[in-house]
Amino acid sequence: MATIRIHSSAGSYNVLCVRGILARVAPLTARLGDSTGTYFLSSPRVWNLWGKKVMASFQRRRNRGVILFDDSETAKRLATVEQIARKLIRAGADRHATLVAVGGGVVGDVGGFVAASYLRGVRLVHVPTTLVAQVDSSIGGKTSVNLPEGKNLIGAFYPPKLVIADPDVLRTLPHRELRSGLYELVKYGIIADGKLFEYLERHMPALLRRDPKALSWVIERSMRIKARIVCKDEREGGLRQVLNFGHTIGHALEAATGYRRFVHGEAIGWGMIAATLLGLASNQIRERDAGRIIRLTTSIGPLPSLAGIHARDLRGIISGDKKSRGGRVLWVLPAGIGKVKWGMEVSWPIVARAFAELPSFAMMARR
Repeated sequence: MATIRIHSSAGSYNVLCVRGILARVAPLTARLGDSTGTYFLSSPRVWNLWGKKVMASFQRRRNRGVILFDDSETAKRLATVEQIARKLIRAGADRHATLVAVGGGVVGDVGGFVAASYLRGVRLVHVPTTLVAQVDSSIGGKTSVNLPEGKNLIGAFYPPKLVIADPDVLRTLPHRELRSGLYELVKYGIIADGKLFEYLERHMPALLRRDPKALSWVIERSMRIKARIVCKDEREGGLRQVLNFGHTIGHALEAATGYRRFVHGEAIGWGMIAATLLGLASNQIRERDAGRIIRLTTSIGPLPSLAGIHARDLRGIISGDKKSRGGRVLWVLPAGIGKVKWGMEVSWPIVARAFAELPSFAMMARR
């Protein structure tokens, strides 16, 4: 079993990753200490697939409840947080309750924000069921919901007490969601780990087939990268900014299309290609390395069309993004395979030109 220790200002917690661990959620949660009740937050689809297995280990425990909600990106908003909080009140959840978020990134983000704000904070356990959630969003303590003006603009840093990740659940993951997670793995290779990048280049077909050995290797490797970064910079004051590679334009694409056209990883895929083009235009990266990044990104599969989206549609969203400083947009740009620079300024005309060239570069890479 992979056990990864995360240190945060609110205390340390473990990330446990092993096949079959879903059946042990109850005893693992019990080790955290006494609780007046356990409340599961999930979506109908995920709970239908895995709820029985999670609940089996809780059969002899009282004071438990299940709250299901829509896990689409459009439901990741304050209204959903209010609905869940009111259901918790009616269920009798007090300040010593434990919330267990079982699902993908939306469930984790919304559930985490509920835990951070309900009665000023209750215990949180993450049980991530998507590749994105296992390697990225469940680790590091970021919780958030969206606004029409932008993604993840309302939230809090609120680390969980435990993360329980079972790679076995990925076998029921829709293929589009699997691919979404693979873009995040590519991100880790670009920002911090040339060996991971090379492994992805060689084994992408196996990963797309859900080869268990290949998936286990890249999941643990990526978890350790995320853990190392967030332990050094919990609140994104410096190094943690590298995790935003591809996210500046990616988040803007999601917001500009009403969170309906792209799943998260697809938007980040486009964002990584765009950031790579900006790196080329800024003489930060060699053409050969830029080509490898674009080829690996596009090897995951075709990305949704950018038709009808123009750079001018994204400018206001990007300027209002939480990663901007005093109205200045600061970019994370690749400097090679396994290395990026953050806090980089790029003039808007260059950004607009790079965005206009995205489809043609992606098409050339797939030939």
